[in-house]
Amino acid sequence: MPAANSFDYAIVRVVPRVERGEFINAGAILFCRTLRYLGAAIELDRARLLALAPTVDIDEVERHLATIQLICAGDAGGGPIAKLSMAERFHWLVAPRSTLIQTSPAHSGLDSDPETVLRHLVDTMVRAPH
Repeated sequence: MPAANSFDYAIVRVVPRVERGEFINAGAILFCRTLRYLGAAIELDRARLLALAPTVDIDEVERHLATIQLICAGDAGGGPIAKLSMAERFHWLVAPRSTLIQTSPAHSGLDSDPETVLRHLVDTMVRAPH
C-alpha cells in the first residue's frame, strides 16, 4: 500500500449575489506538496445555478471556473498567477474573497492518490445528492 501524503483542499463555490451569501458548490481544488500535485475538478450544475439566480451570466461563470483549472495546470492561459509556484497558486486560489467565485476555507487530509480524493470531493461535495 502506498504511503499516505498530506494534502489541502477547498471547495469552489459560485456566489451569484454576494450580498445574499447564497452559493452552490461547483468544484474542488486539491494541493499535495509532497507529490507535486495541484489540480481542480469543476462540475457546474447549470440548472441548480439558474434556480438560485435566474439572471446570472452562466457563460461568464464558466469562463471564471475554467481559469481555475488553467491556473492549477500552470497554463499560460491562466494569466500571471499561473506562473507562480504550485504552493503560491494554491494559496492565491483559496484566499478569501468577495466575488462571484469563492472557495471554502482550506481543509487537510491524508491519502496516497490525489486524483481519487479530488473525484471523491466532487462526488460528495459538488454533485447534488440523488
